[in-house]
Amino acid sequence: MQSGTAEKPSRNPTKSQALFVSDIHLAESRPNTTNAFLDFMAHQARQSGRLYILGDLFEYWAGDDDIENAWNHRILEAMRQLSLTGTAVFWMPGNRDFLTGERFAAESGAVFLPDLHDDVFGELKIAMAHGDAQCLEDTDYVKFRMMVRNPQWQQQFLAQPLEKRKAIIESFRKDNHKTNETKPDTVWDVTPSAIDEVFSRTGASTFIHGHTHRPGIHEHGGKKRYVLPDWDLDSAQARGGWLELTASGKFVPHPVNSTI
Repeated sequence: MQSGTAEKPSRNPTKSQALFVSDIHLAESRPNTTNAFLDFMAHQARQSGRLYILGDLFEYWAGDDDIENAWNHRILEAMRQLSLTGTAVFWMPGNRDFLTGERFAAESGAVFLPDLHDDVFGELKIAMAHGDAQCLEDTDYVKFRMMVRNPQWQQQFLAQPLEKRKAIIESFRKDNHKTNETKPDTVWDVTPSAIDEVFSRTGASTFIHGHTHRPGIHEHGGKKRYVLPDWDLDSAQARGGWLELTASGKFVPHPVNSTI
């Protein structure tokens, strides 16, 4: 993640105000990424008052009945243990795991947030989103998002057997991959008008999101937008990280292999 003008990481034992992370894309087939996330939860995240997970924690989530899977349960248990140590855990579903529900919340100990949320830290107001709702140029995805976020569609989908749901999701993913290969790069990024709307609607001076996998810091008329990195520790180009809001109110980007 680009460092911009953010201050260097500090080893001051004072707890951070908050950490922000998204797009971990956890899957059983990605053991290194899973281990890195669990290590982050057991160490760095415990040095913060709050942890905000802004979507796509999982590569996909087919429904809360999949918590029976031992691997999924292990991830939720890590979240629950973190919350029990005194770090408040906040969860915002992304485009890969929007089917997380009440059981997920109960077993993870996480507080659910809507996909545009703002919190105040001293004199700093921060808006947060996953980021996909701000990518308006991908009109096919905008239509798809409207369909799958509809409560009636979700109710009908979740009524189907778990294995059938997983097969449908896999079919969606294959179709999307083929379609996405022909789309220009511009559709993958957020739309400027959507960013203006976030700042106008929330009154925030800072906006944090993920989804685009294009980490960086952007200026918007004196306001700042931080884009979180995605995680992948199982490929040749290992990457990942999180954003820290320090006790003094400064933003510090961290690569996944660093410590606070």
